[in-house]
Amino acid sequence: MKILKNRIPEYIISIILALSLIFAGCSKCFPTLQHSNHPLELFNDGFEAGSLEAVNIDSVLIKMAVAEINLDKYGEVHSMIIFKDNKLVFEEYFPGHRYKWDGANHHGEWISWDKSTLHGVKSVSKSITSICIGIAIDKGFIKSVHQSIFDYLPDYQHLNMHGKEKITIEHLLTMTSGLEWVEWGPLLSNKKNDIVGIWFQDKDPLTFILEKPLVNDPGTSFNYSGGNTIILGEIIKNATNMSLDKFSEEYLFKPLGIDSSDWSLRYDNGVIEAGGGLDITPRGMTKIGAMCLNNGTFSGKQIISKQWIEKCKTQYSKNTNIFIPGHASGSHGYSYSWWLKSYKKSGKDINLYHAVGWGGQEIIIIPDLNTVVVFTGGNYIPISTTFTILDKYILPAIN
Repeated sequence: MKILKNRIPEYIISIILALSLIFAGCSKCFPTLQHSNHPLELFNDGFEAGSLEAVNIDSVLIKMAVAEINLDKYGEVHSMIIFKDNKLVFEEYFPGHRYKWDGANHHGEWISWDKSTLHGVKSVSKSITSICIGIAIDKGFIKSVHQSIFDYLPDYQHLNMHGKEKITIEHLLTMTSGLEWVEWGPLLSNKKNDIVGIWFQDKDPLTFILEKPLVNDPGTSFNYSGGNTIILGEIIKNATNMSLDKFSEEYLFKPLGIDSSDWSLRYDNGVIEAGGGLDITPRGMTKIGAMCLNNGTFSGKQIISKQWIEKCKTQYSKNTNIFIPGHASGSHGYSYSWWLKSYKKSGKDINLYHAVGWGGQEIIIIPDLNTVVVFTGGNYIPISTTFTILDKYILPAIN
């Protein structure tokens, strides 16, 4: 648990501001935060615009964060958005590379990211798939998280044996299925990593996943597995007669006013890579965060039940003290496919939960501060330091 000071020392701020005068000609290094003084361009986007000052956020600290991002102190950060007190109060985009699996550092084309550009959000997809499972239960398509996964996998009954019949939907959501899976360890360019190796074998993806031996009793041990989430995507398809992309569009994205998304990563047989295959805009990510912050509602509409949101921010069983590879943020808990973390701020406990994606993709929900913070990035090889920005500048800026 980390203790945060309320402010960066004033003398540090003075030094930074003095340097900003010296480099006044460098607009990239020290941008003017017009967002804090003028309404954001929302284009009937479902958000109410606000300002940093109006919600008691120190704009000087946010300016310092932007300056350091532009100086490449945190590698590639592609966007940073702050939503507080039900207002979009800050939004900034930065140039960087598109993702390319076989590119150097997994980098492809260099572009100027903006509010309309879809971004691959990697494992943030897992948290969004979890939301879709919750909606499917709310709508009556799925009876319960405590059902066997094989209730919704009619084509794979031949693998319903050797204890695997005990695996429930909840076990998939919480990464406690007990199925052997190697995803943390080998690099994401290494075929020995199961989430990569699944693309380089001749079995259909669900067979590849479900043929894995059961190495722990379901519900007893955390093991991070994109394979679990891929199964969840197929459970949604079989329970609703709608593929994950169609279901999420109809029941999640449309109600949120998200008109641009793409489950772009699919296997040869059409199965969607539900654990990491979604492309969406940072504003779309922010809407999902705003919905979660408001107990499942957005613009007065109940999109998912409050009970499911509670599950997303409540640690499951023994899923604690987990360190996320490539993520400079310390230990976490894990819930229904969302990560949990606690801080101290001004002597008070601050609890947050967040969706995490490889490379610096984040939807960070902080109910205690009525705040959502969103990042996208391209830090696929170096450690993602988005939480350093959160710790050093954003949390201290919120008064």
